[in-house]
Amino acid sequence: MFNLYDIMEEDGYEFHPVDLPDEPCFCPQVEFNGKPDSLFFNDGVRRIDFVLVYEDEDKKEYEKRHASQRRKRRREYFEASLMKMGMELEATPSVSARPYEKLIFVKVHMPWDVLCTYAEVLHIKLPIQHNDISSRPSPWRFLSYITKQFYPDENLISKESEFFTAPFEKDRLEYFCVKDKDLFFTPSMRSRMAYYILSRAPYEVRGNIKKFGITKLLDGGVYKGAYPLHDCRFNVKSEEKDCPNERYLLFEEWAHPKSFYKIQPLDLIRCYYGEKIGIYFAWLGFYTRMLTLAAVVGLGCFLYGYYIQDTSTWSKEVCDPDIGGKIVMCPQCDGCKFWTLNSTCNTSKTLCMFDNFGTLVFAIFMAVWVTLFLEFWKRHQAELEYDWDTVEFLEQEEQPRPEYEAKCIYERKNPVTGMKEKVPYTSCGRCIRVSIGITTVLFWIMLILASVVAITVYRLAVFFTFSVELKTKNLTDFEPIREYVTPQMATSVTASLINFVLIMILNVLYERVAIWITDFELPRTKTDYENSLTLKMFLFQFVNYYSSCFYIAFAKGKAVGHPGKPVYLSGKYRNEECDPGGCLIELTTQLAIIMGGKAIWNNIQEVLIPWVKNLISRHCARATSQKVTPRWEQDYQLQANSKLGLFYEYLEMVIQFGFVTLFVASFPLAPVLALVNNLIEIRVDAWKITTQFRRIVPEKAQDIGAWQPILQGITILAVVTNAMIIAFTSDMIPRLVYYWSFSVYPYGDNVENTMKGYINSSLSVFNISELPSKDHTALPNIATCRYRDYRFPPGHPKQYEHNMYYWHVIAAKMAFIIVVEHVVYFTKFILSYVIPDVPYAVKEQIKREKYLTQVILHETNLKLVSKRLRPAENDTEN
Repeated sequence: MFNLYDIMEEDGYEFHPVDLPDEPCFCPQVEFNGKPDSLFFNDGVRRIDFVLVYEDEDKKEYEKRHASQRRKRRREYFEASLMKMGMELEATPSVSARPYEKLIFVKVHMPWDVLCTYAEVLHIKLPIQHNDISSRPSPWRFLSYITKQFYPDENLISKESEFFTAPFEKDRLEYFCVKDKDLFFTPSMRSRMAYYILSRAPYEVRGNIKKFGITKLLDGGVYKGAYPLHDCRFNVKSEEKDCPNERYLLFEEWAHPKSFYKIQPLDLIRCYYGEKIGIYFAWLGFYTRMLTLAAVVGLGCFLYGYYIQDTSTWSKEVCDPDIGGKIVMCPQCDGCKFWTLNSTCNTSKTLCMFDNFGTLVFAIFMAVWVTLFLEFWKRHQAELEYDWDTVEFLEQEEQPRPEYEAKCIYERKNPVTGMKEKVPYTSCGRCIRVSIGITTVLFWIMLILASVVAITVYRLAVFFTFSVELKTKNLTDFEPIREYVTPQMATSVTASLINFVLIMILNVLYERVAIWITDFELPRTKTDYENSLTLKMFLFQFVNYYSSCFYIAFAKGKAVGHPGKPVYLSGKYRNEECDPGGCLIELTTQLAIIMGGKAIWNNIQEVLIPWVKNLISRHCARATSQKVTPRWEQDYQLQANSKLGLFYEYLEMVIQFGFVTLFVASFPLAPVLALVNNLIEIRVDAWKITTQFRRIVPEKAQDIGAWQPILQGITILAVVTNAMIIAFTSDMIPRLVYYWSFSVYPYGDNVENTMKGYINSSLSVFNISELPSKDHTALPNIATCRYRDYRFPPGHPKQYEHNMYYWHVIAAKMAFIIVVEHVVYFTKFILSYVIPDVPYAVKEQIKREKYLTQVILHETNLKLVSKRLRPAENDTEN
């Protein structure tokens, strides 16, 4: 006999435990039966749906008695509540020696009636009929003999049968395909229902205040762990006849390095870990496949630039001793030396690999690619929603968080149901909470911007110091190094490294702040919680990772004045100029360092740290115990899962997506690096969750949540940033203006001829005698020097003012941005309109499933009405 929640309360599915235990009742404690791979109680019949772990206080002499007894009372009350609610428990002491000898493992089983009740509460969809709509043959089926090599072994992982499904109802059990009650609810469904009950079972009642939920007990140390069981060891098949060995299959066909080329078994991932994990790996795999095309085009663009670096006119003029060798450039800082243009020969050639006409084509291609990526992902996501029964996963189906329910002390009228319901705050209180959250987020964003300013000051100070040192010291031995490492390059690389370290430190600090703010706001459902935290963390990460790139791309070197009248920051440091090769090469360096460093750091965190911890844990267990270890104890020795689940995985990939799209015009190799990283990331994440962590509690999810609009926002912004990078950061527009307007030759019309003289036209002249601080000892016979700008020469009535060429270039840049944005946005609109979000075949199947559900409900209602009418007819006859 058991008591469940009052399921059909009129206050909008507010669940409250009833018939709580007056006296503690204890779960039976048994000894381990010696079967290490068993997934059942000692009787071999009742399946283990969840495991709770605690430390026996009676064996602890060093701890305060009061705290131990309080935890023990809470645990006993909690377990008694579970048993009163229909759960069956069985406790088994640890078989290991120190440090595990004090642990008690409480195994939780859900009987059939409890499963049926909570399957109805959680609207779990289950099969009602085989899918009778024939699938259309693939147009690529003739390549199946080749493509099958890239799919998981069908002998190990067979294709799932397709069913029409409907939300489960106990009263209509005969309409569902129930062949075996033990297999009707999958282990992931059972674990999900068990966790739902554990999250709402009370552990303490004081007057009208009820405290409940396994989360609070874990935080308070009452329990050391709570997790569903893996079904076997990842590298050894279970010998139990009823074990599906899904973990072993996932490792062999998905997580093992030898399977890196295989397509992911998404249905098995979803079946084992739940829809939320499945949709993440589906999105990551789809993103990686789409990156393949972008990587091929980006690599082709880079190879084109590499091929023309020695033949392009502007790089040859820079390196030519008769052209670049005779052009004396003005000092770029106070106290710096004069330098000749050909000293930047290597930088100029490197720049040609990233700043060429192919880059313009690639930037436009990426704007179209990102639209196709999002549209095709929506279609793929719609197919997964139908296949995984999440099409109607609506907000009302998601239950409130236990933390939210515990704080519900106010009443309000629900505008939808018209009934009174309990809420944790008034309208004014909610406004105060949200305002505090917004203010805190803005403060931290300003802190990031302050760090960017600090990095800028560092750049100026180090560049000045480095340049003065090169001038005052005899560095003849370092001349070969100085040929490749200029003061600007050394400053840029060190500043990028320092910026990366600051990013990592601020990430750790802000993460805790963001979680505290979101907890304080008290969102209603877990989806609301994750969406709120996602928005906060992404805004912070966006500014944290991209602010330095935006500075280099759009601010650095844009307000430097001219040699006779430079611009000073704070009246002390002369404003920073771009590298002699341009700011684009610095932006490329910044992106390469941040993307590479971030990938290396994340892999260390995700792989090395849990692997070392598990290695130490296994070593301790082996050194202290010679007994057979049961399945639940093997899982306890693995790492616990993060409370935020997949949040960090999504965040890592979305930040990478930003680097691939926002600044791709400056770094065509970004998709290549992202592709290589993602190919590793998929297998690393698979290996990590399959071998190093406890089994994740399965969760329902319809899509990728708040990350979808964030990706759409990035794609819109990417069009603007890439157009502005080409216009204002690269030399593409000035070259095109010179090519079409200012360089018309009567003999020949090829680029080799018409681009001659471009370097000379892009440099202005300055009189050395007018320099505020000059060095005549370096070049005593030179009266003028050159600098990058379009200004009138000395002696002109408007000397050192911008000339007409400057305004032509500005007009061309603005026209380029306007035209490119309108063309790309129009193309994106057409593609979004032409490509439907839901495939036609999926729409047909959804309609068919709804029809069958309505037919079943109609027939059932008719039977119920008939049963009620028959007694009435019999009474009339009598």
